[in-house]
Amino acid sequence: MSLQNRNGIWHYRFKFHGKPYRRTTGLAATPQNKRAAQGKENEHFQRLKDGRQPSREIVVREFNDAATQFLRWAETEYRRHPNSCKRIKTSFASARAFFDRKPVSMLDEGEIDSYKEWRIAKHQVRDITLRHDLHALSTFFAYAIKQRWARENPLRNVEIPSDKEAVRMHILTAAEEKLYFERAAADCDLHDLGRLIILQGMRPEEVTSLAKCDVDLDLGQLQVVQGKTTAARRTLTLTTESRRILAARMEGDSPWVFPAKRNPGRHITRLNSAHDRLCHRAKADGILFNFVLYDFRHTFATRRATATQGDRFDLASLAAILGHSSLRMIQKYVHPTAEHQRALMQKYDATLQAEEQQARVSDRVIVN
Repeated sequence: MSLQNRNGIWHYRFKFHGKPYRRTTGLAATPQNKRAAQGKENEHFQRLKDGRQPSREIVVREFNDAATQFLRWAETEYRRHPNSCKRIKTSFASARAFFDRKPVSMLDEGEIDSYKEWRIAKHQVRDITLRHDLHALSTFFAYAIKQRWARENPLRNVEIPSDKEAVRMHILTAAEEKLYFERAAADCDLHDLGRLIILQGMRPEEVTSLAKCDVDLDLGQLQVVQGKTTAARRTLTLTTESRRILAARMEGDSPWVFPAKRNPGRHITRLNSAHDRLCHRAKADGILFNFVLYDFRHTFATRRATATQGDRFDLASLAAILGHSSLRMIQKYVHPTAEHQRALMQKYDATLQAEEQQARVSDRVIVN
């Protein structure tokens, strides 16, 4: 075994069972560091003798510095899904404020639990927001392990709100829908975006990324050509109102149904801000619109699911329309009202009465 000075850093090299091993110690090649460098070499050799994996040197990075690098990576990794990147950035605003300059390698389950308590106590966040925050941190630690800022992901032993506990959706009433679109009429893009979502059940980014070549008005169809799964890439039949909206938007030289500056994933994000401004102005007028653009999709799905509840074939068709690969995904949209349950039981009771009447008739026939 021997040490070598390479560009001012101690490196070591040795053979074990005929196989060469090389590694940097990360220590400056000074006489004062030579003993420590030899210690790292001996530790590596001993671990091989004991049949253990050599320990990896942890790079100390403060959380805020590490977060900056991670978010740059996220922009590239999620370039085709900008909403995912936006959600991570939103979560990291609070994470950076809490963890600040703490070394990433020092963050354990206790620190993460403290962060959870802080988010709930200070910001009164709901389970859905907390779930997003913790998943963003879990993605960060997976990245941090690759960068050698941490040895393990502390989120593995932290309780994260389940899907069921974290569901956040607002189903619009007919009155809310009418009032919203009356106020949105002043912004043609926002109005048409909302209408297409609630009419077709599309995701907001699926609507804003529509190219004119994706729409066939003669056939009354549109193609969703991008998506995370095969099920998300689908063909939808247009409603009468959707055809009317899209026909008006097919004019002009732009290749896009919603012409605007867009990111590499073909999406535009300014309409989220337009929706937020509309809701803010409505609140000033005493009107509370407590929903996001995605809730138009939830509204479409819930209305259709409730209307077809109990018919497995129709629910399967609805899953295909929404771009879901299984019926399990569609269950969260089934929210039957008390009126719907009462009507269902009345229909069931009528069926029982008819069967009982038929049985009486059959009995009389047999007796006669």
